[in-house]
Amino acid sequence: MSEERKDKIIQDGVSRRSVLGIGSAALAAAAFGELSAHAQTREGTRKAEGDHSSSNPGQENKPLLAENPHSNTPPPTDQGDVGPIWYSYDLTHKRIQEGGWTHQVTQRELPSSTEIAGVNMRLTAGSFRELHWHTADEWSIMLYGNARVTVLNPDGTILIDDVSKGDLWYFPAGFPHSIQGLGSLAEDRAAVGGQKVQSPIQYTFRMEAMAPTKRSTGGEIRIVDSHNFPVAKNIAAALDIIKPGGLRELHWHPNAPEWQFYMAGKGRMTVFMPVGSARTMDFNANDVGFVPFNAGHYVENTGDTDLVFLEMFKASEVLDFSLNQWIRRLPPEMVTSHLKLDNNAIHTIPAENLEILPR
Repeated sequence: MSEERKDKIIQDGVSRRSVLGIGSAALAAAAFGELSAHAQTREGTRKAEGDHSSSNPGQENKPLLAENPHSNTPPPTDQGDVGPIWYSYDLTHKRIQEGGWTHQVTQRELPSSTEIAGVNMRLTAGSFRELHWHTADEWSIMLYGNARVTVLNPDGTILIDDVSKGDLWYFPAGFPHSIQGLGSLAEDRAAVGGQKVQSPIQYTFRMEAMAPTKRSTGGEIRIVDSHNFPVAKNIAAALDIIKPGGLRELHWHPNAPEWQFYMAGKGRMTVFMPVGSARTMDFNANDVGFVPFNAGHYVENTGDTDLVFLEMFKASEVLDFSLNQWIRRLPPEMVTSHLKLDNNAIHTIPAENLEILPR
């Protein structure tokens, strides 16, 4: 690749990922050298978008395309086959009954998501989710309203607790539990035996009320895993709030795939896979995202309000590697050899894992 071509790619690439940081832009420039052998090229895509090659004179679902512009007309850096990384609860069957409804996104909708499935449920005031248990652990967050949860321990003690918006609960596999409309918490606790049968284990957590794990001008992130919620041994989560134009920086997770639920705002995610494959999709509230194990990815707020979403992992803790931090931890000579950056450029890359970068 010529230096002129490489400089042009870096300049143009920053327009797509300007908030990634110079380290990410430079890495993208190096990667484009490998991608040039693929049928789809940056220049070819530009030419196609400049004439009628990318248009569709046939039928289109215009509302759907308007919500997913980067799937309909992918950026030229998208290559190969990544597999589905997007679905929406609003496209699934909604089971409606007196007292509420449920709909779910499972492996049927996202075939690669073999470890986590999601259910979105509404209970009307006074109704309840019948007594039950599962063969898998249950992790849930309250999106609005108030509810009362119960869970029984093998020793006969029981947790009865109230949850509201931003609170979560975790029920281990096989533990019988319920979710119900609210009455008097004190009366319910007294009716089952009071203090002597009260669970010594806390199965609920005030996620939204906790101080952010990390905060910057670009947003904030709250992490809840076995370190601060000990009962959650098999499911870890992060709640991301990204300001307009901000970015969950380019990173990957070494211990589990990532399952996402978008709660508010508009965003865009690109997932990078081996041998130059990449896929970009747009996300809106009530959408589900999926990132394969160890796949590099970023999430950008493309709207004018906060982007709020959950990262979920079938793991005991949230672990990630930051691309920027990796570059800064390497000897500068090694970075220069790989990415053709001078020492001044290298030192503009953030040295820490900032999680969320500003505009």
